[in-house]
Amino acid sequence: MGMTSASQVPRLLALVPYLQAHPDADVASTAAVFGITPRQLVADLNVLWYCGLPGGGPGDLIEVDMDALESGRIRLTNADFLARPLRFTPEEAMSLIVALRACEEMADASLATAVRSARAKLEAAFGGLGSERIDITVAAGAEAVRDELVDAIADGVAVRLTYHGAARGVATHPWVDPVQLGTRDGYGYLTAWAREKDAWRTYRLDRIVAVAPTQDAVGEHGAVPALASGWLDERPDAAEVSLDLRPGGHWITEYLPVDAVERLPGDLVRARLRVADPAWFRRMLLRLGPAVARIDPPEAAASAVDAAREALEVARLVGADPGTEVE
Repeated sequence: MGMTSASQVPRLLALVPYLQAHPDADVASTAAVFGITPRQLVADLNVLWYCGLPGGGPGDLIEVDMDALESGRIRLTNADFLARPLRFTPEEAMSLIVALRACEEMADASLATAVRSARAKLEAAFGGLGSERIDITVAAGAEAVRDELVDAIADGVAVRLTYHGAARGVATHPWVDPVQLGTRDGYGYLTAWAREKDAWRTYRLDRIVAVAPTQDAVGEHGAVPALASGWLDERPDAAEVSLDLRPGGHWITEYLPVDAVERLPGDLVRARLRVADPAWFRRMLLRLGPAVARIDPPEAAASAVDAAREALEVARLVGADPGTEVE
């Protein structure tokens, strides 16, 4: 086994308790227990010289009797702190509870019970820390949908989805090879190979209405792309929109995630961004108002224009000044 941190750290964590339980252990037999060479074991013990409690002063670090080691014996001292049970800080416990709540939202029926039990025990150990201070919600769709997808992934079969995408406002029926489930920005996603598109796609779980398994085995499509870290990234329910903004609208390039910003003549700025929620985009356009000089594609502004007309009509009917803001 090579000297890599990924393999050495777990080994060291197991080695110290073993040596505490087996004082004056033999080098060769101990190496055999851990499946490493005596030379690797000595290298591990040399690393332990630099391990211990915070501070790193005399009495803080683990001590190895190097004279005994030369004779083939291992004598470890000043490592009693590792025999004490480890305790989470409130911050560490809260982080675990948050992670468990998110996992519980995404877990299929067979795992949800175990995740819920682990979370409840952790919350009880910290006096209700999680139940009183943490509220995590993941839009993970229907449990039956997740169960169907988990089974399809485990069985390695393609599925036909009934999917309601926000960009088109209609149901589609993509034929996909499902690969994995994940979360991002509070939403659950399915990563799958779209057969009609011949490309990787992600689908929001709360927009998958039904899953119909097929008899077709999934294909080999290479490395699975990781879920990106933000809503700005490419996804099937997001549409790219370009806005030419007058000075009164330049602020959005600093406060909103955008793909690109370009300076144009006439003190205009062109901002390119992705829109996954038409309602949010409509509200933003109404707020920007005359600060928007141009929108591409033009139809992206249709609902905002309709809303503005309706507001003006309401203002006219109630006798308000057209310049008065109407909610």
